[in-house]
Amino acid sequence: MKTLEVAVVGSGPAGLYTAEALIKQAAALDPARPIRVDVLDRLPTPYGLVRYGVAPDHKSIKSIAEYLRGVLEHDGVRFLGSIHLGDDVTRGDLLASYDAVVYATGAMRDRRLGIPGEDLPGSFAATDFVNWYCGHPDVDPGAFTLDAESVAVIGVGNVAVDVARILVRDPRELRETDVSQPVLDALMASKVREVHMIGRRGPAQAKFTTKELRELGELDGVGIVVGNGETDLDAFDPTGESARLAQSDRHVRGNYKVISDWAARAQPGGARRLTVRFWLRPVEIHGPERVSALTLERTRLDSDGAFTGTGEHETLTAQMVLRSVGYQSVPLPGVPFDERSSTVPNAEGRVLAPDGAPLPGEYVAGWLKRGPTGVIGTNKSDAAQTVRSLLADLAGGPGPGDVPLPRAGLLRYPEAAPGSGAQAGDRSRFSELLAARGIRPVSYADWLRIEQAEAALGESLGRGGRVKLPSRDELHRACGIEPLGI
Repeated sequence: MKTLEVAVVGSGPAGLYTAEALIKQAAALDPARPIRVDVLDRLPTPYGLVRYGVAPDHKSIKSIAEYLRGVLEHDGVRFLGSIHLGDDVTRGDLLASYDAVVYATGAMRDRRLGIPGEDLPGSFAATDFVNWYCGHPDVDPGAFTLDAESVAVIGVGNVAVDVARILVRDPRELRETDVSQPVLDALMASKVREVHMIGRRGPAQAKFTTKELRELGELDGVGIVVGNGETDLDAFDPTGESARLAQSDRHVRGNYKVISDWAARAQPGGARRLTVRFWLRPVEIHGPERVSALTLERTRLDSDGAFTGTGEHETLTAQMVLRSVGYQSVPLPGVPFDERSSTVPNAEGRVLAPDGAPLPGEYVAGWLKRGPTGVIGTNKSDAAQTVRSLLADLAGGPGPGDVPLPRAGLLRYPEAAPGSGAQAGDRSRFSELLAARGIRPVSYADWLRIEQAEAALGESLGRGGRVKLPSRDELHRACGIEPLGI
């Protein structure tokens, strides 16, 4: 029986949960199907947002990498880093080399505010700041100098909470994390003394989780202020829906209790201050040469529950603005893409052509499939659905007990010569393509060398655990690849 070969593009949670589901579901077929999964990533490091999107002081969430490590260490899975779809290989290359391809590249771009002054120096996407403090190799370690005393963070989701926490907490507490040394040095030299976290709606509509929110109130040396009257659930929502949510929804109730407790606190002291504001939307960022202030408009819900501005404005002094109002996926070269939803059109993970028909051999998982919703673990069930579709198609239809899936049978397993199958060291079609182009991918063994180099760096700096290498060149050097100077 011929070994099925599948490429997964993206080695973050969505991609690795997809690889795991492929291995497990293929083994559960009757008869079991031998399978080999290549996980491709444009970076030399795996784990996606677990490595480059989760704040360094969130060690419990980052421990998900230990689970994902088990996927990469499975005999049927191979990591191929530093392979960029669109530059090194094309969509056609992948489709010619594999029986199926799953796109799982996540969402890596912030939505824009669409207001005057958004492009002034000092105005940034929160993802740029997150990538910086997480040591992403695409971001210059010197990109942020933090010479602003007042920072406005637009958004009240978990990313905004992470950004605010990193800005206001004592940077000495980050010494025991994996934050890169240049970033730690910049945080140690930070002049930031006040951070304003601003939500366009009220506390009942905020997207953060209660645990993340509670951590903000436990930071040493940080005082928290809540906008005067902005916790009143009826003041800006005449429908009463906010008050009902605070009673009936456990998540909202927990958030509202934390925020209400903050509002009841005495005027805080502390070296740094976090001000939490609601029912305000940004309308203009002021310069003239770089960010100096932000004009906000008071918002509310009308009697029909529609979101609206009131025409009442206030101006906030700030020397940096970070927008955190949602993520967007970016198109992959040649792959269908819906610009309105910023997702790949799909039906249960099957990529759809412009005419709505499934494209043979192409699938999608994660945020690229459904948009930036859910938590990291949501990608596991999402990936399982995509893999069910993929295996039903390749096997020619659903197996016993399976729910019939639409358009099954787009592809079938090719007939294989007796005795053929996966053999250690087999050169795949894709390996031969890369070799012909002189492209040397980063392997999982190379990644382990990077881990060793980061552990050695942490020890040499006297920081305990591993410390991230701050550039792509250093990552390549650690695994024996000549720096490319990019």
